Parts: sequence; C-alpha cells; structure tokens
Amino acid sequence: MIYIEFTERQKKIIEIVKQNQPITGQEIGNLLNVTRATLRPDLAILTMSSVLDARPKVGYFYTGKPHVNLLEKQVGSIKVEDIMSLPVVVTENVSVYDAIVTMFLEDTGTVYVVSNSALVGVVSRKDFLKSTMGGGDINKIPVGMIMSRMPNIITVLPEESILAAANKIVEHEVDSLPVIEKKMVEGKEKIEVIGRISKSNITKLFVEICKD
Repeated sequence: MIYIEFTERQKKIIEIVKQNQPITGQEIGNLLNVTRATLRPDLAILTMSSVLDARPKVGYFYTGKPHVNLLEKQVGSIKVEDIMSLPVVVTENVSVYDAIVTMFLEDTGTVYVVSNSALVGVVSRKDFLKSTMGGGDINKIPVGMIMSRMPNIITVLPEESILAAANKIVEHEVDSLPVIEKKMVEGKEKIEVIGRISKSNITKLFVEICKD
C-alpha cells in the first residue's frame, strides 16, 4: 500500500496538536511562526488522512489513528459511472467474422452480445481465437454459439466504486466488465449494458491521480 510521507512541518503540527488539543489553526500558526493561510494545505492533508479531526469553532484534535492510504481513499470515492467507456455491442446472430472486425475497429478486447437490447453474452479475444482454431467457417458461425452466456458473466453497477470493479477484474481474471442497469419490463427483470469498465480505464485513472 502507498502511504503519504508527511513533511517536517506536518509532523510538527501533529506534535503541537497532541500537546495542546483542542487548538485552532491560528494558534498552531502562531507557534510555528507562519500564517493560517500557509498552514491550510498541511491541515487539509492531515485531516483528510484522519490523523487530525477538525471541529468548527473548537479546533483540531489528534485522533490517535495511523494515517490512511490517501490513494485508496480517493479511488474508493470514485464511481464506475464516472470513468466508464461506451460498450461495444453486437447481436447474437452476427457472424464471428463480423464480430472480430467490430472488435478491431473499436480497438477493444471484449464485445458484449445483446438480444432485444438486453445483455445475453460476452465474447473475448480468447473466445475468438478458439473459434478460428476450430476450423469452422467464421463467416457462417453466429457469435451466439461461442459467447459466454448470462448468468455466468461478471458485471458491475454504475454506482459501485472503482475499487470494487478493480477487485472483480483481478479476482475473475477478465479484461473488462459490462456496466449494467436493471429494469423491470412487463414484470420481468431486464439487464441492459450501459457501459464498460476495463483495465485501461482504471490504469488511466491511476495515472491521472498520480499526476495530481
């Protein structure tokens, strides 16, 4: 796990709060001979990491907790719907050849299969490779014959956290997850695919967070 490394001033602030709690930001500034504005970023980091607790009109307290992983905290607050991509879909009667062409044109590793706009299956590069090695005519074989079918598909909801989605990808060793939305149609549950979350989405997110 990646933990933030506190600066010398932040370590001094922690010691001051330990010895003088509750203490205001202005009082901390006076003891360090710096302005309240100068301390603002330090105090924000220390409260975000749960080392300090801030109470309005009272001051800062030392929580006694070890500082938390800020990266984990930030990622845990981001939802799947915030970074998901558009899904690449085909119908189950499309030929394997046409599905392969779609996969390459869309530059994706997974194609989702739908029937009447409902998610019914998933096809990956590995599935396509197996079908071509089988010796059949991929222009005539429908993609529905080689896909993994519901309910044996790992899915994720748009409101789930990115951390939860990443755990599913790692646990089930897949390249991406379909983001689904459940609807009731004529008394039956219908699962629609509204997006996809992939290893690439998550990698780009981590790069952006680290840049920030």
